[in-house]
Amino acid sequence: MTLDITGLKVSIRGKAILGGVDLSLREGQVHGLAGESGSGKTMTGLAVLGLLPHGSQVTGSVTLGGRELLTLAPKELNEVRGGQVAMVFQDPATSLHPMLTVGRQLTEHMRHHLRIDKREARRRAVELLGKVRIPGAEEAYGRFPHQFSGGMRQRVAIAVALACSPKVLIADEPTTALDVTVQAGVLRLLRGLCDELGLAVLLVTHDLGVMSAVADEVSVMKDGLVVETGPRERVLREPAHAYTRSLLDSLPDSERGPRPGTRGDIRTEES
Repeated sequence: MTLDITGLKVSIRGKAILGGVDLSLREGQVHGLAGESGSGKTMTGLAVLGLLPHGSQVTGSVTLGGRELLTLAPKELNEVRGGQVAMVFQDPATSLHPMLTVGRQLTEHMRHHLRIDKREARRRAVELLGKVRIPGAEEAYGRFPHQFSGGMRQRVAIAVALACSPKVLIADEPTTALDVTVQAGVLRLLRGLCDELGLAVLLVTHDLGVMSAVADEVSVMKDGLVVETGPRERVLREPAHAYTRSLLDSLPDSERGPRPGTRGDIRTEES
């Protein structure tokens, strides 16, 4: 299933935030959305799910498999959130409820969206924890978020997002709060899940070095606009826009991406 964003404009209390964003996400691909803080990356993801602040005005089109999302009634949009499009937020310490067990957070919306009983929801939850490589999935099911490391919490957050088998996953800076080694493991996980489950993934990041390792397509945002889009190798090796070149120039040489014709090391390393 594809997600197509066309001419998406967002303003909040009269201030333009997005000036006409065009993006297309394809199943089985990671689409990287890069740019500096304040460029509109996160706002794009929030607009897709109707999670914008009160007082926002939205125009344009967001279609999932040909179905327009921006005009859905609140009840219909609630069925899309989590069920068909899911989001992983930047900080799992705030996106996971500290007072609820991991199992409760995994099964609650499973039972709502999938209409399954408690036993089946638990079985699926434990299976998901294993899929995102949480050690001792049965035991982890009954633990609270604070009992996990930052990297493991982010894996739990990814499991929660995948609980209802969505077709599209929006990952908003999922590695920013993690150290470099843990970042690599989370990126390998996202890449592997994309390949295994056929997900369409929108990976939001300010770090083009991350894109060089995991993305198939890359879009670069500046001031609420997408200024460049193309295959990862072309955008990162032969950028057409001056802003993209300036972002690349700010990276150490070792982070500018794999040699032309390669897919990077993250795909092939073991977690």
